[in-house]
Amino acid sequence: MYQLLKKEITLFSPINGRKIDLDKVPDPVFSSYMMGAGVGFINESNKVYAPCNATVIMIADTKHAIGLKTKMGIEILIHIGLDTIQLMGKGFNVHVKNKEKIKKGDLLISYDQRFINDKHIDLTIPMVITNSNGYNIELLNESDQVTLNSKIIKISKR
Repeated sequence: MYQLLKKEITLFSPINGRKIDLDKVPDPVFSSYMMGAGVGFINESNKVYAPCNATVIMIADTKHAIGLKTKMGIEILIHIGLDTIQLMGKGFNVHVKNKEKIKKGDLLISYDQRFINDKHIDLTIPMVITNSNGYNIELLNESDQVTLNSKIIKISKR
């Protein structure tokens, strides 16, 4: 019952590494906020975890992106790397299924960092709220260094 009355949610870092402003992501689709508000990450490992409790609503056929939806209706896209679509799924392992309910911290996707680096593909990871127009988005955590326990974004209904 409490969850249904909740009017805000916090997203945590999906990686251990560094956070960068979305406008610094070297892809205009993300840096121009065309996909929505959010942040970018530089991962220190090869694993991406759930930033909150949600339901998986999309897994790209090429395994490089995943969509989540919270009980509040917030839709989150985590896109692993830039131009990783050209790998056609090679080097990626998805650890969840479409429509699966997940918890904050669950492993979503792992990838072969060396393989992707050898292809000279940028591994910046944008995380955006694709339906951000209906919400107030507050960026948290001034530090560039983040862990899975770092609060990154607070989202509330307008």
